[in-house]
Amino acid sequence: MTDVLVIGGGPAGMMAAITAADAGRSVLLLERNEKTGKKLYLTGKGRCNVTNNCDRETFFAHVAHNPRFLYAAYAAFPPRSTMDFFETAGVPLKVERGQRVFPQSDKSSDILRALDREAARCGVRVRLGTRARTLLIDEGVVCGAVLDGGEQVRASHVIVATGGISYPSTGSTGDGYAFARASGHRVEDVCGSLVPIVSDAEWIPPLTGLSLKNVALIAKRGTKTIFDEQGELVFTHFGISGPLALTLSTRICGESLADIALYIDLKPALDEAMLDARLVRELTASPQKLAHAAIRTLVPESLAEAVRALSGITPDASCASVTRESRKRIGSMLKRLSVSITGFRPAEEAIITRGGVRTTDVSPSTMRSRRTAGLSFAGEVLDVDAETGGFNLQIAFSTGYLAGMHAYADKTEE
Repeated sequence: MTDVLVIGGGPAGMMAAITAADAGRSVLLLERNEKTGKKLYLTGKGRCNVTNNCDRETFFAHVAHNPRFLYAAYAAFPPRSTMDFFETAGVPLKVERGQRVFPQSDKSSDILRALDREAARCGVRVRLGTRARTLLIDEGVVCGAVLDGGEQVRASHVIVATGGISYPSTGSTGDGYAFARASGHRVEDVCGSLVPIVSDAEWIPPLTGLSLKNVALIAKRGTKTIFDEQGELVFTHFGISGPLALTLSTRICGESLADIALYIDLKPALDEAMLDARLVRELTASPQKLAHAAIRTLVPESLAEAVRALSGITPDASCASVTRESRKRIGSMLKRLSVSITGFRPAEEAIITRGGVRTTDVSPSTMRSRRTAGLSFAGEVLDVDAETGGFNLQIAFSTGYLAGMHAYADKTEE
């Protein structure tokens, strides 16, 4: 018997367990893997972008779904609290471009060790290699969990922090959704988010590995622009990836792609008139050279070849042979390079999960269930997600903190 049972040893579960234990409750944490924070170890390419040192307005501008649900959690445990927590726990931090916060060591293992140390300090009991199979529910009240093998663990309160479906090799296989449904909660359809985009455009595979900086990615649904941001983009054998593509995925995954038009602006710093003037200069400077050479002054060589072909310019065409109409087509390709979208890479390759436990079934001020007493949810299992940059980890820490602070036995939250 324990006061609080936490299922899941990721960032949300660890923060919930530490917070509940610091509040004087006995806490048992179950982690199905051989160590806690297995997915956290991989974040930020192993560097762990632990949070984003931004203001409140900026933070919520980067939350893709259900930002209002997070108002209380953010207020209770904002990015500054996360930074103070880890620095107090012995992890010096640094702030990089875009206010992204990393350990000074650039090692996610330092963040994991700090969480493990804090859990040990406040007396959290951790059982590794232990998977909860089902929740124990007695007369409508959650009172523990049944483990693989049949063992029962009883608790006054249970916090589900099992993550989503991304990176299933780290243990995120959707267990929390089954727990939620079995205890009367609604679960929004889940899919991978912050995930690369698949395209059937034939000009993309030859560009595999090409990384572009300071380009714009623009998506429109009909006449409405739904995404327009500048940054970095990477071409792959299946489509596009990189920060811009991943961020766009948070806006459109799980939705119909049929009416979305996607473009790359390769020269966002130049308007069409300025770009046309630049093309005129390049084409007239060396009229006997191949037209491809003029395009190559504006974009990398492999991409210049794609722009040439898409513009209808023959491989042997000279600069002098390029007509005004052909020049306009080149300019159009440079400003509006169309990318067809056929889907997304599998959820296994996604950084986070979109969808999850419906937020209206959970109290935003406590993370306690509004449908079943004795139960709370925290982290990625909830239907909240954000863009890349440390925002999703901050959501995990904030919701985990609230869940741990309010983990005690009484009626459901109304």
